[in-house]
Amino acid sequence: MTFKDQFRFVKQNMKKNKSRLFMTILATSIGCAFLIVLASVGFGLHKSIIQDMMENQLVTQVEIYNKQDSDGVYKGLDDEDVAYLEKIDAVKAVTRRQALQQMPLFKTDDYSLSAESIVAHFPSELKADFQLSKGKLPEKENEIIVGYHFSKHLMKETKGEDNPYNDDGSVKKEYAYEGDLLGKTIDMEVLKIDKGEETTETLPLTIVGIAKQPSREWMIDTNVFISESVLDKVESFTGVRGGAQEMYDGGEVTKNGNKTYDYVRVYGNNVQDITAISEKLEDSNYQIYSVVSEMKQINAVFLIMKIGLIFIGTIALIIASIGIYNTMTMAVTERAPDIGIMKAIGANPKTIKNIFLLESSYIGLLGAAFGTIVAYGISYLVNLALPMIVNSVFEEAPPEGLMLSYIPWSLTVISVVICLAVTIFSGLRPAKRATKVDVLKAMRREV
Repeated sequence: MTFKDQFRFVKQNMKKNKSRLFMTILATSIGCAFLIVLASVGFGLHKSIIQDMMENQLVTQVEIYNKQDSDGVYKGLDDEDVAYLEKIDAVKAVTRRQALQQMPLFKTDDYSLSAESIVAHFPSELKADFQLSKGKLPEKENEIIVGYHFSKHLMKETKGEDNPYNDDGSVKKEYAYEGDLLGKTIDMEVLKIDKGEETTETLPLTIVGIAKQPSREWMIDTNVFISESVLDKVESFTGVRGGAQEMYDGGEVTKNGNKTYDYVRVYGNNVQDITAISEKLEDSNYQIYSVVSEMKQINAVFLIMKIGLIFIGTIALIIASIGIYNTMTMAVTERAPDIGIMKAIGANPKTIKNIFLLESSYIGLLGAAFGTIVAYGISYLVNLALPMIVNSVFEEAPPEGLMLSYIPWSLTVISVVICLAVTIFSGLRPAKRATKVDVLKAMRREV
């Protein structure tokens, strides 16, 4: 008996009790859809988090904090380390920054703002895709670049208990600066505290450029990029390394001191480059952090989560398999005369077994097909309704790009395979029972 004949025989017999067949396929479809939709939550959240990280420039960046020497002592990073880092294969750029160790007050007219001041190496910053929204790079020692949000946070001094901020954190219109800062002179006021006595020094600076808006809406950039000579002037005034307000142990400024950097970042072209660079840096005893290493941990956590969700979803299919088992058992009983005739004309028991396994597989395949279609529909509706639900319940928009449910082809394949395996296993015992039917009893319908 060929496979085609077996399949035709199965279809003919399945048509004899359509209502029972429909309910069995329905139960299997529900179980398969539940499995896919449940697991799709893990896949969706995983995809949303990874996609958010991949869209950020940080994914191609490695932060280096310090280096451990042969004696186990951690030391800061200097020009020698930068030179070594730039020679590593696949390194696109090595940025290094020194931070002024106080928050100076920047004043222009009646407006002021305390902001972090940074000395940056702009040739490497440009290689790392540093961009300006307007203006140019500094060419003179008194020229500076300000962050994109600097002007938006520059405000008039308040009197008494006046609150200059709106509920969303922005500066009220009557206090906000509305002019163009480009080309404007602004005074940087630094503070020195010596034996409890405070003195200030004012350095006039010219704004020649404004940094590009950060890639994330929630990021606020009010940094001020100053020259190294400005930092030297502040250090000369305070007498403390980094321009800190007060002296601390080891803070004395020395003429021949080895300059170290507060922030050193290595950039590659893609994730693969960052993986190789990170391994090289760790082998060289650098203390680093990269989003790629965090992604590995996230992937491991979500892998466990996905396996758990698939396992829970499989339970629904196992429950549905009880219906398949009952259906196949009843099919064996109802078709006892047919089985008897087949055995009487010399049919191989293996062929009889295959016929019933084929029928249970067919039920599983139909259930998996309909369940997959339903799961895709539910997934689409969930993602469509999620923003509306979040807006109505929490009165705020969900994170951009959030995908609660995502069904990759791999999940579909896994679910179909599990569904077929469960249904075949459910029909295995009834199929074995069919091979043991006694011919004479079957002909008398006594099975």
